[in-house]
Amino acid sequence: MYQIMAIAIGGALGAVSRYLVIGLVTDWLGKSFPYGTLIVNVLGSFLIGILYVVVVQKMHVSPELKSIMVVGFLGAFTTFSTFSLEAFNFINEGLVLNAITYILSSVILCIISVWAGVSAAKLI
Repeated sequence: MYQIMAIAIGGALGAVSRYLVIGLVTDWLGKSFPYGTLIVNVLGSFLIGILYVVVVQKMHVSPELKSIMVVGFLGAFTTFSTFSLEAFNFINEGLVLNAITYILSSVILCIISVWAGVSAAKLI
């Protein structure tokens, strides 16, 4: 029961954080491209890399703490379903080059961000 509550708390914090980050980025860079979602996914990938090393490999924290951070917060913070819908909408609107750019940049940058997070955490 504690683990489910931990996931719910982390999920609430992650969802609100996602909303705020996407809003700030959209206000800053505009609505012509889903920069906010891209940044949230890249940042979330970086953070999951750090948490994987720190929480799973180094600290061996409780299942509840893992759940609040990884499943709850990052699960709600990253927006892969939103990413998929935005890519679909680009294709549906005939903006295939935008779709390809968005898909490739998201996947490549997120994988690089996981590597960067793992590398940064190993320096701790």
